[in-house]
Amino acid sequence: MRASWAFAGVMLACAAVPAMAADPVATPLTLKAVFGSPDLSGVQPRGVKLSPDGTLLTSLRPRAEEKERFDLWARDTRTGQERMLVDSKKVGSGAELSEAEKMQRERARIAGSKGIVTYDWAPDGKTILVPIDGDLYLAGLDGSTRRLTNAPGDGALNPVISPKGGFVSFVRGQNLFVQPLGGGDARPVSSDGGGTVHWGEAEFVAQEEMDRRTGYWWSPADSHIAVERFDEAPVGIVTRAAIGANGTKVYGQRYAAAGTPNVAVALYVMKADGSGKVKVDLGSNPDIYLARVDWTPDGSALLVQRESRDQKTLDMLKVDPATGKATVLFTEKSGERSWLNLSDAYRPMKDGSLIWRSERTGFGHLYRFAAGKWTALTKGDWVVQALLGVDEAKGRLFFTGNKDGVLEQHLYSVDIAHPNQITRLTEAGWWNNGTMDDAATRMIVSRSSPTQPTQVYLADVDGKRLSWINENAVKPGHPYYPYLASHQQTKFGTIKADDGTELYYEMITPPLEPGKKYPVFFQHYGGPGTGQQVTRGWGGALPQYLVQHGYIYFQIDNRGSYNRGKAFEDHIYRAMGTVEVADQLAGAKFIKSQPFVDPAKVAIYGWSYGGYMTLKMLEANQGVYAAGVSGAPVTQWEQYDTHYTERYMGSPVADKQAYLASDALGKAPDIKDPLLLIHGMADDNVVFTNSTAFAARMQATATPFEMMFYPGYTHRVGGPGISEHLWGTILTFLDRNVKDKK
Repeated sequence: MRASWAFAGVMLACAAVPAMAADPVATPLTLKAVFGSPDLSGVQPRGVKLSPDGTLLTSLRPRAEEKERFDLWARDTRTGQERMLVDSKKVGSGAELSEAEKMQRERARIAGSKGIVTYDWAPDGKTILVPIDGDLYLAGLDGSTRRLTNAPGDGALNPVISPKGGFVSFVRGQNLFVQPLGGGDARPVSSDGGGTVHWGEAEFVAQEEMDRRTGYWWSPADSHIAVERFDEAPVGIVTRAAIGANGTKVYGQRYAAAGTPNVAVALYVMKADGSGKVKVDLGSNPDIYLARVDWTPDGSALLVQRESRDQKTLDMLKVDPATGKATVLFTEKSGERSWLNLSDAYRPMKDGSLIWRSERTGFGHLYRFAAGKWTALTKGDWVVQALLGVDEAKGRLFFTGNKDGVLEQHLYSVDIAHPNQITRLTEAGWWNNGTMDDAATRMIVSRSSPTQPTQVYLADVDGKRLSWINENAVKPGHPYYPYLASHQQTKFGTIKADDGTELYYEMITPPLEPGKKYPVFFQHYGGPGTGQQVTRGWGGALPQYLVQHGYIYFQIDNRGSYNRGKAFEDHIYRAMGTVEVADQLAGAKFIKSQPFVDPAKVAIYGWSYGGYMTLKMLEANQGVYAAGVSGAPVTQWEQYDTHYTERYMGSPVADKQAYLASDALGKAPDIKDPLLLIHGMADDNVVFTNSTAFAARMQATATPFEMMFYPGYTHRVGGPGISEHLWGTILTFLDRNVKDKK
C-alpha cells in the first residue's frame, strides 16, 4: 500500500503564492477546472531520458486537450528544437489492454494513463521501443514506426531491448518471448507458462509492495537471461466481483492475504534462445521473497537479494550463472522491534565492489562494500533517499536526501575517496528529484517549491543548469495563471507528539477576517512505507479549491511514516491504528486552538491507509471531529496482502491480539459522528470486501453512516467526470455536516 492514491488520483502537497505578478482579477477555481484539461499545474513530461549519444532528450508529454494521453517527444539538446516522434493516436490500434496489463498499470499507479506510458532506447541510439495498446513498435528518429508484434488483446508485458541491442523481449500469455531486433519472429524461451505458472513477470506483492516491476534480467552481453518463474497455486483464491455499470465480472483472484501462503518462486538462468536452463539455489527455505536481481557489470555473476518472510533478514547472494550455486556475500538484519525497508539505492561496480544503502545506524545511508569490508560514505541524522548515478572513473556518487531539512529534498554528491564530504547540487527552498545518464555525466532535475509548480531542467554534474526542459513559468498563457490572484500561502510549522517528538504540519487559510472562525479540512494519510506528505513542494489546485470553498486546509506527518529515520517509523511496529491516531489527535488539538478556527467544525478525510485512519480516528475520539470521509479503507488487516501487512503487523496467528486491536470493525459501532464511506467496486488492491464488511457491521448495529460506491473503479477513483463527482459528493457531505451546520 503506497500513498499514490491517497487523494483519489490527485496529489496534494504544499502550495503558496507564486513569486510573480498575478492577474488583478481573481478567477475562482471550479472542480471542472481542477480535474479537467489542461492540467492547471502545467504540462508535465514523464520518463525524461537522454539518448545514448546525448544529442536527443526524449519524454512522454500529455496532450493539452487530453491530459491523461501521452505521446513521445524529442528535443535536440544542441539546438533546442522539439518534435513529436510518435503520435499515440495515429500509431496505436485502439485495442483494449489485456487484463494483465491493466493490473500492471494499476500496480504502477498509472491506471488512468493512455497512449504511450513507457519506452526504451536501443543502445545504438538509432531506434526506440514503444509499447502502444498492448503491442510493440520500433520508432526511428525520423518519425517512422515499424510494428513488431500483432496480438490485440493478448498484450506484450515488460518489454525491453537487451543491453547490447540484439533482442526485444516481452511476456505474453505468461511466457517470456525473445525476438531479434533486426528482424525475425518472437519465440518463447519458456514453455509451461499458463494457469497458475508465470515466467518473466513480477508477482502481485512484488509489484504492489516491493517496487519490483519485472521478472527477468538480461546479462550485459545479451548472452543470458535470469528469469523468475512463479506458481500461484499455493495462494488462496479471493472471489472478487468487479461490479461495473453494465454488469459484473467475477474473478477468482489469487490474493496472498496476511498469514496465508505466497507464490512459489524460483529463479533460472538460460541462454537467449531458452536453452541451457540452470536453476538458482535460493536456499532450503522456500518461504522467502525474491527482492532484487542484478548482473555484475562483467556478467560473471548474479547478485540476488533474498528477503525472509518476516522481513527482518536480507541476504545478498552471489550466484554462479553456470551452476546456479549461491554464496552469501553479506546479511542485513533489522532491530528486534523493526523491519528492513527494501531499496533501489545500490550499484554493483566494475571493480567488484558494491555501493549499498543501509539503515543500520537508524538512518538510510550509503556504504561501499569491498573485499568484505564496509566504508560509510554518508552519515548523520538524515536520510539518503535514492542513488541517482555513479561516475566510476572519478569515484563520485550522486544521490537525493534530506540533509538540509526534513521539508526539502536535494541532489547531492560525494566522492568515494572522501567519505562524508557532501556537496549539495540544488538550490535551497525546493523539493527535488533527479535522474542521470548511465555514465553520470549529466542530470535531469525535477523540482518544485511553494511558489512554483514542477520545473524540469538539464544540469551538469555540479548542478549548473544547462537548459530548461520544462520551465513551466506561471505567466500569461499558463493554465494556472488566471487563478494566481486568489492563491493563498502555505504555512509550515511543528507540534509535539505526546512523547515530545517533533511533527511537521502545513496549513493554508483563506484571507482571514477579524473575528471570523473557519471550518477545517483535515487531510491525513499516516501510513508507513510511503513518502512524506508535508513538503516544500507544489501540489496542484485542489487544496486551493478547498480553501476558496471556505475551509482551512491542514495536514501533519505522524510517527510511523517514512523519511524521518527508523526510530520515527518503528513506532508503528505491531501497532497500526495507535500512534498515528494519537498524533493526528495532537494535530486536531493544535488546529482547534487557533483563534481563527471553529473548533466544532474540523472535518477529516483520507484515502487508502488514510481511509483506514478516518475510521480509527472516529472510533477513538468521538466528538472530536465534526465528520469524516473514509475512502477505500482497509478494515481488517487479515484481508490485506502479506508483504505489506506482515512487515508491520507480523503473523495473524502469532500476533493475533495486535491484529484484533488494529482492525476497524470491532469498534465500528463506537462511531457517533457523521461518516461517508467511499470505495471503488472493482478494487483489487484494498478489495471491496473491506467496505462491505464495514457497512454490514454498521447496519447490523443500527449505526448511521453514508456511503458512495463507484461501479467499475479500482483503488483509483478518478478520471474525467468521475473526479468531479467524487469531490462534489465529498464536499456536499462535509458542507451539510460541517461547514454549513448551525
